[in-house]
Amino acid sequence: MTDKVNVIKNNQKEKGESFFKSILSSDKIGLIIALIVMMGTFSILSPHFLTMNNFINILIAASLTGLVAVGESYLLIAGHVDLSPGSVAAFAGVLASIILASGMGMFATFLIVIVVCVLIGWVNGLAINKINIEPFIATLASMSIIRGFAYILCNGRPVFISHETFLKIGVGRIMNVPIPVIILATAFIIFGVILKHTRFGRNVYIIGGNAKAARLAGIDAKKVTIKLYMMNAALAGIGGMLLASRMTSGQPSASLGLEFDAITAAVLGGIAFTGGVGTMFGTVLGVIILQGFNNGLLLLNVPSFWQYVARGLLLFLALSFDYLRNKKRTKGSTR
Repeated sequence: MTDKVNVIKNNQKEKGESFFKSILSSDKIGLIIALIVMMGTFSILSPHFLTMNNFINILIAASLTGLVAVGESYLLIAGHVDLSPGSVAAFAGVLASIILASGMGMFATFLIVIVVCVLIGWVNGLAINKINIEPFIATLASMSIIRGFAYILCNGRPVFISHETFLKIGVGRIMNVPIPVIILATAFIIFGVILKHTRFGRNVYIIGGNAKAARLAGIDAKKVTIKLYMMNAALAGIGGMLLASRMTSGQPSASLGLEFDAITAAVLGGIAFTGGVGTMFGTVLGVIILQGFNNGLLLLNVPSFWQYVARGLLLFLALSFDYLRNKKRTKGSTR
């Protein structure tokens, strides 16, 4: 009897040690440590950082960046990138404001704006996959074009929103949880499941990891990537409408640099810039780290110009870590 008890205890101990080792060997342990260090540092420097209200503020502020980071994660894993989401978000906010001002209902407004954003993503995808323009160049051009149309639509002036139901989306709560946070969490869960557990998600990894293998497997890489650009534009459009709701207006100058924040969050979370590697859980951690970092700078009253410098350094560090991770993976695959 004693021997059986000892065997059970030893098995439990081994399982516990194995679980602990798996956590330590996980590629996310560095992110978790970075998050803990960041939270600890800002909590020491500001007594307001580790409060429930501030944590909710971080999540609300993360709703726009997080939604775009979801789409950018898919694109980066597939070996692509999109520089137009900031302009798409601003355009969506302005377009929604104008449609609402014309007297159209909220749901019709949402539908029209999302359809228009999907068409923008479709055009981006066609330019890249049919005309064979490099993703960086194609989306850099569309970033400028779409931002220009946002200014043209409203003559460069904010369009104020008076639709009460629409405004509640940005500031309302369900069971005391802010609606933007619910939308963000839903997006992370849905797209995380699709990426990990569906054929479409597996195809995204294959396309980014080995284009030749994708062709041999019969995967239409062009068709898949066009869908990814459409998805990213739709998510940016939803985020832009959420921002317009919070700001009570559609502003053509909104969301400047949004795409770089989203890419920073995704790469921080372990998404490989070279494609084929990453998880949605990593992107979640990356978004929280990025937004917590921005929030901490605000609480410390760091001048806005220096905040640009700090975010740029964070992007540089994220890309540097991605380079080192990729170099390590390359060495491991050649052995």
